[in-house]
Amino acid sequence: MTITSEALRIGVAGVGSLGFHHTRIARDLPGVRMMGFHEPRPERTREVEEQLGVPGFAALGDLLDQVDALIISTPTTTHRDVAVAALERGIHVFIEKPIAPSLDEADEILEAAERGGALVQVGHVERFNTAVVAARPYLDRPVFIESHRLAPFTVRGTDVAVVLDLMIHDVDLVGSLVGAPVSEIHATGVPVLTPSVDIANARIQYETGAVANLTASRVSAERMRKLRIFQRSGYLSLDLAAGTGEFLRLRADLPALAPPAAAAGGEFGSEAAHARSGVTGTDAPLAPDLWSLVERIPLHAPEEEPLRREQESFVHAISRGVTPEVTGREGRTALEVALAIESRILSHVADSRPKS
Repeated sequence: MTITSEALRIGVAGVGSLGFHHTRIARDLPGVRMMGFHEPRPERTREVEEQLGVPGFAALGDLLDQVDALIISTPTTTHRDVAVAALERGIHVFIEKPIAPSLDEADEILEAAERGGALVQVGHVERFNTAVVAARPYLDRPVFIESHRLAPFTVRGTDVAVVLDLMIHDVDLVGSLVGAPVSEIHATGVPVLTPSVDIANARIQYETGAVANLTASRVSAERMRKLRIFQRSGYLSLDLAAGTGEFLRLRADLPALAPPAAAAGGEFGSEAAHARSGVTGTDAPLAPDLWSLVERIPLHAPEEEPLRREQESFVHAISRGVTPEVTGREGRTALEVALAIESRILSHVADSRPKS
């Protein structure tokens, strides 16, 4: 179903921390008419109504009667039920990551979308991060990517392991940057404060030969969201928390660098070679430092809240009838890789326990 009217009628299911901001942004988005939100907790409903001036609905069905599109920001375990209820009415859905807690439930969502002729977009917001948007023009077949996503402990998100809570952001983002299927996964991790895995590391190899090393923790003493991308044309360093970054590449105006020292018996760097060149002792040239060899390009993109950029993409896909930036199928792929990482971690933890 493509919306052709002037304003897209939209609603939000679930107004926890993230759902609150989805509601705030959708309320003020051009081309959108915010119809309200669904929230089963009466006290939270009253609080959000007072703060945002948006009506709350205790029953999901009552909200679905009013909307063309629904943003789902409920707990992951409820995504399937909420999404299917909307999709079967032909209502487009935006589902916060992960798309579902299992592949079977993800498939049910995708099948409901096909039956209802509705669109599914998954909320992998890091694709809309200002640093990532600014870096994309410089991407050129990455060969190695390293990510660190660290956060202090909070109760939010602990209904799933850290892989589905945090690492899945980087699973999706890195997959979109490499643009190739996964060929091999190695992973390890441990539970610390919860029964689920709280710290995880995964090494992912792709069919292009590219490799990614992902680390995620929700029991860190500091916050960190950094991505480093190595490719033949240079090196991208992104601070996803700040939305900034830079691209380092070899300066184009440099003369060819001298060859490395020859194998045993060679004269490169020897006293004899210096004597022939007429340069001796302290007159010998110093090796160039790194910053004299590379060009540092600050990365810039228009300043905009990534969540707003993400919602604009959702509205654009519906109104123009085009493919969403992050499709339901891509959300399923990210979930599949994340679950494979989690499975390998659980196997590793089980194998490493002392034998009784």
